[in-house]
Amino acid sequence: MKIILTAIIAISLFSCSPKPQTAQAPPPPSLPVASVTSGTETTYQEYPASIEGTVNVEIRPQVSGALDKVFIDEGAFVSAGEPLFKINDQPYRAQLNNAIASLHAAQAAMLNSQLEIDKLTPLVQNKVISDYQLKTAKATNEIAKANIEQAKANVSTAKINLGYTLIKAPVSGYIGRLLKKQGSLVSPTDVESLTQLSDVHNVHVYFSLGEKDFVSFKEQYPGETLKDKLNQLPPVDLLLADNSEYAKSGRIDMIDGQFDKNTGAITLRASFPNTQGLLRSGNTGKIRIGLQHKNALIVPQSATVEMQDKTFVFAVTDSNKVKKQPITIAGKVGSNYLVTDGLKTGDQIVLSGFDRLQEGTVIHPEKAKDNVAQN
Repeated sequence: MKIILTAIIAISLFSCSPKPQTAQAPPPPSLPVASVTSGTETTYQEYPASIEGTVNVEIRPQVSGALDKVFIDEGAFVSAGEPLFKINDQPYRAQLNNAIASLHAAQAAMLNSQLEIDKLTPLVQNKVISDYQLKTAKATNEIAKANIEQAKANVSTAKINLGYTLIKAPVSGYIGRLLKKQGSLVSPTDVESLTQLSDVHNVHVYFSLGEKDFVSFKEQYPGETLKDKLNQLPPVDLLLADNSEYAKSGRIDMIDGQFDKNTGAITLRASFPNTQGLLRSGNTGKIRIGLQHKNALIVPQSATVEMQDKTFVFAVTDSNKVKKQPITIAGKVGSNYLVTDGLKTGDQIVLSGFDRLQEGTVIHPEKAKDNVAQN
């Protein structure tokens, strides 16, 4: 009886205890979202470049001899026509004097042959002698005339060689290293030049584009031919070796006629003014080219996630579910990516809070104050 009474009391107490409540699902997280917009933006590509003067001349002797004088110093600026080196000219003055003497002898021989002709002509006319001697005299006169022409040529050659003993600057520019000193023997066959002379009032900057970059580069600008496109190109900038920007802009004015078979790249040339002489031949740097992207989709870099060499955004669907969407990036402007594929104008993307998101997560979108980008 006690056992039955205890069971009844236990059943009564259990029936009076409150029922457990069912657990409620947490509310969807509130995350900032914004609409993807499009606009025209400019990205910049940098290409390694080498700098050369508009004229780079190797100064070489054109005659052999001892170097008597050096009129300039390394790094000096010289004007066109200014003396640079003097080669001992005594052997060449002797050659000139010898050539002049030979010319005088040839002229005397011609005069003598003319006198012979004048003497024989009346004798032949009066039939005192045969015309054989007169013909011989005339032939001798023609030989004398030829000898005079040859002697004159030898005089001109001797004068030219004598002039070569004074080496002058062919253009205005800066002198390089002096590889030969006063007293050295120099010759046109020397492997090394005397020095180099660079005209750097304007400089040429050479850089290369790969085939893909070159195709994109051509498509950016109007024009039927490459020449037309060159006229439409905007100025380009030069970054120096320390990454500082050269003060003056340049223009691309030459595209090579063919691609390099070894590198698969084509060479372009940009010209820059260098009135202050800050740039020298042999400098290196980078050419920075701006490429316009029309109607590019603009996405903040902070709104993207990188996984396995791919870039994703969390796009918001109509039911406020998020979808991990891969995107293709064409470039970067400031803190924004320019997207060419994976999104379209007006798409909603999550701006932050990715650590709480998975594929298909429902969120409560909060409109950001500003759109992703403005036109």
